[in-house]
Amino acid sequence: MSTRSQNGKSVRAFIIANPLYDTVFKRLMENKQIVKFFLSTILEQQVVSVEVLPQEFTYKGNVTTDSEEIPYSIFRVDFMATVQTADGKQKKILIEVQKAWNHDDIMRFRKYLGEQYGKKEIIHDKEITLPITTIYILGFDLVGIEIPCIKVGRTYTDMRNKETIRAKSDFIELLTHDSYVIQAGRIKDTSYTSDLDKLLSIFEQAYFIRTGSELVKEYHHQPDDENMDIITSVLCEMVSDPKDRKQLEDEAEAMRILDAVYFSKIRENKNIIEEQAKILEEKDKSLEEHTRIIAEKDKQITELQRLLRGKQVE
Repeated sequence: MSTRSQNGKSVRAFIIANPLYDTVFKRLMENKQIVKFFLSTILEQQVVSVEVLPQEFTYKGNVTTDSEEIPYSIFRVDFMATVQTADGKQKKILIEVQKAWNHDDIMRFRKYLGEQYGKKEIIHDKEITLPITTIYILGFDLVGIEIPCIKVGRTYTDMRNKETIRAKSDFIELLTHDSYVIQAGRIKDTSYTSDLDKLLSIFEQAYFIRTGSELVKEYHHQPDDENMDIITSVLCEMVSDPKDRKQLEDEAEAMRILDAVYFSKIRENKNIIEEQAKILEEKDKSLEEHTRIIAEKDKQITELQRLLRGKQVE
């Protein structure tokens, strides 16, 4: 087992399950203290209370192997949280957390977000619409953006003088939303100082125990607060428990086959479409060039005809 330095001290690595897998992340989100720490850290707001809404762990079908059919899933979870804003006020918001291994999940995000905009919650016997905040945890890298944790925020701006408007409107708040994006593959050797550093460290996609497998990894930090101690304990237990380990291995195998059978076909079709579009674009350019040449020749012919008519008049 390897060791690394943390705050000048040698820390021995220990083994944790990769929380990018649904099986593992779902277990973390079942712990209310972990949820409050996770949301407070990402939102940079104090989460006063949180209610886990009915979780979606939807089985979409089966992936067939040589010996059995393995169910695969798409995981998302919603929270109704009360947060304390910078001005000391409290407000309720709907928080949607989704994970994705593949870029092709973007359309699923859009579809689900559309469903959320139409959802109403019952609070104090009244049906109301809550502002939405989205958190996306990605198992793929966004091209051109190397930052591991990104906030896409909203500001109101006076378009005439470009000044920021401090007032808020329910109309605007309910039709727009803040987003947070975590790129797991962009997390590299976090310093383990801030709460955000600590939270991101568990998602770092490195130091895997077995080449070609992303199930379990060495964790090179010593938890130094209660929240991280609980998180790492859960992740360690999932490695050591045979039933949990079997679930994790089944999910990994389903994802491997799904990628080979389904997503590879999507990528292949996408490449074919892009290639066909490129060919059509080249044909369009060639046609434009031919049209330009013909137009130029027509001009030359017209000019020659004019010169000939002038000669005849002489």
